[in-house]
Amino acid sequence: MADIFERLIKNYGPIGEHRNRSHGYYTFPKLEGEIGNRMQFRGKEVIVWSLNNYLGLANHPEIRKADTEATAGFGLAYPMGARMMSGNSIYHEQLEKELAEFEHKEDAILLNYGYQGIMSAIDTLCGRHDVIVYDAESHACIIDGLRLHPGHRYVYRHNDVEDCEKQLQRAVALVEKQKQGGILVITEGVFGMAGDQGKLKEIVALKDKYQFRLLVDDAHGFGTLGKTGAGAGEEQGCQDGIDLYFSTFAKSMASIGAFMAGPVEIIDFIRYNIRSQIFAKSLPMPFVIGNLKRLAMLRSMPELKERLWKNALKLQNGLKEKGFDIGKTDSVVTPVYMKGGVPEATAMVTDLRENYGIFCSIVVYPVIPKGHIIYRLIPTAAHTNEDIEATLNAFSETKQKLDAGAYKVEDIVQMAEAR
Repeated sequence: MADIFERLIKNYGPIGEHRNRSHGYYTFPKLEGEIGNRMQFRGKEVIVWSLNNYLGLANHPEIRKADTEATAGFGLAYPMGARMMSGNSIYHEQLEKELAEFEHKEDAILLNYGYQGIMSAIDTLCGRHDVIVYDAESHACIIDGLRLHPGHRYVYRHNDVEDCEKQLQRAVALVEKQKQGGILVITEGVFGMAGDQGKLKEIVALKDKYQFRLLVDDAHGFGTLGKTGAGAGEEQGCQDGIDLYFSTFAKSMASIGAFMAGPVEIIDFIRYNIRSQIFAKSLPMPFVIGNLKRLAMLRSMPELKERLWKNALKLQNGLKEKGFDIGKTDSVVTPVYMKGGVPEATAMVTDLRENYGIFCSIVVYPVIPKGHIIYRLIPTAAHTNEDIEATLNAFSETKQKLDAGAYKVEDIVQMAEAR
């Protein structure tokens, strides 16, 4: 018989195997100081492009005041217990009501966490005879939710509506053969890596030909897209066609928690059957009251979203003018595509952080194919023109070094030793 621990120690995974060299710098880095456009990293000030603080609310004085007062008034323990048993409050229900109204849905349910919430919601909604059709580049939380699904699931090529229709045809054929079950299509409002919006309007149009329900994870669209900030469905003019709208508070709201909005009967079904909420402590009151304040500011201060988009477009246009490939993003998420492997990427990140004061997230193999590097920049309303200009100059200079082959394995060793 094999020892489970022995097996794990022999294979830490493609990221974990580099932990001894990467921990604390490339992985699990520690940003310090007030959350904002500039923070401290290992004793140096850096311009931060890795925080989903889209509207700059994390350290807004009104937010800090609301959070402080709620914590002083209730503490983190209140309310005690799961909501179904003893953890409900008028504030939880008020936040649900306001979120539903904001998203033009009949009802909404609060979820303690986004990742946990959508996983559990998928498990709650679909039985073994139901079929799920989903986008190939769906977030890990959706993929993990699909792993809980005991029935069939069909994946379609990313944002390929024609392939989505083919998978719907397969799903319809299977349901008809089973003589029971239904179909749920899952996609995202904004794909967090590439920044492109999901083809929501086109998928909604497929309802004229096929019977299915649509669940949209709009974590990156909520607060950033649409006239009022209601998200990708509002942006594309198809909010009514989205049956279940999901988002997290961890992005535009700079908080903790999530919600799902939809028809009152379905939200009520979820409320009474979603195991991750029924058997978990209620969302603490400071987060609930803090999120009420954040939602109020999101609705009453459109200038925050305007400032975010001004910064995003300045950054994206500047990168394109300097010859960078930022893909097909039509959101504020800004990917920068480059050629290279893990050694080059590691050395380039070090150079950016140590010599240019730029902190951003990088994605390499095994998340994406070998030979490619993606820098993901997250502009916020808190960034300044100076931040953007400094970043554009840093990227230009480091790109020249990358193309010239200046980033080698031996350089990484020297940089690591210098740390």
